[in-house]
Amino acid sequence: MVKALTSLLSGKSKGIGVELAPDRINVAQLRKQGQGLKLVTLASTPVPEGLFQEGQIMDPPGMAELIQALLAEHKIKAKQVSSAVMGGRDTVTRIIHVPAELDDAELRELVINQEAALYLPFARDEADVDYQKLGLFTDEDGIEKFRVLLVATKKEVTDSYLQTFEAAGVRLSVLEIASFSLIRTIREQLRQFSSQEAVAIVDIEFESTEISIAVDGIPEFTRAVPIGTFQIQGALSRAMNLPPSRSTELLQGMTIPILPTDTIGNPGRMGGTNPGAAAMLRIVGELADELRRSIDFYINQGEENLEVAQLLLAGPGAAIGQLDEFFTQRLSLPCSQVDPIAALSLETPDEIPPAQRPGLSVVLGLGLRES
Repeated sequence: MVKALTSLLSGKSKGIGVELAPDRINVAQLRKQGQGLKLVTLASTPVPEGLFQEGQIMDPPGMAELIQALLAEHKIKAKQVSSAVMGGRDTVTRIIHVPAELDDAELRELVINQEAALYLPFARDEADVDYQKLGLFTDEDGIEKFRVLLVATKKEVTDSYLQTFEAAGVRLSVLEIASFSLIRTIREQLRQFSSQEAVAIVDIEFESTEISIAVDGIPEFTRAVPIGTFQIQGALSRAMNLPPSRSTELLQGMTIPILPTDTIGNPGRMGGTNPGAAAMLRIVGELADELRRSIDFYINQGEENLEVAQLLLAGPGAAIGQLDEFFTQRLSLPCSQVDPIAALSLETPDEIPPAQRPGLSVVLGLGLRES
């Protein structure tokens, strides 16, 4: 059976991470070297349309063939690997509070068989559920309680990953939520923020963007919105009268125009902005609105005196030029791009271009896991 979906805080050295996405498979192999880490192998291959959609593997045998070919091409001998499920409608991450007096067996019974059902958008018997006990606190009534991180994934999603890796001849030893992998990559960066400062981590992937709001390195809120690089490129292609394509190469080298504040969000007042840039602005403007809604919801539901101090952009979409400046202006929050190579002080055999780095945040976090 796959190890815990949680185990957010583990992983000191070296494993092989395999990230599955609708448009690509990434593989990273890390190794300890002295006090640091070395990237031994980094490999990627495109995924044809129809094999992986909306966070689910639609064709396990087809994905297995791609994994096998990629590992063979790069001479990666993997007996076991770590992988991650993309956040979305088939996953749940939630912080719950339980009485501190419960022993481990009672805690497990309460969380797995009772509490979980309260938060799942699908039937309890359709879910794989796990949890991680966090810190102790005293509530307003003076009762000691534990904060518990509850994580659930639809069984059919978990099973499709197991089938895929089994067919590829590799044991899947760890399966977790992708946002946990990303947070592991930037754990040191997150330590600069206090317990009263939340950080919004925005992972812009191919089909969707996963928004995670973390405090003390723990995701307290997660949400996926159906806007990704595919949607941004699609709007750009239509505006430029180009045929639709799954390739997002058109976005490489593109820059979001930074407009005067009074035109932001008002495409009709963009003046000389070209149609392609205006189309991109509309989509990233929608994403900014979803970010604002998520942050406002979190703040309204959360503890007093808590503020979102920073936006961190990750994923392939984070490399779009000036996107961080656009979000800073639109949301009045400091925003910066994640550089996982720098965050991990990772030694690499070849120079990795800055534009590629944000898209490696998840797979490198998987490589940090102990397989």
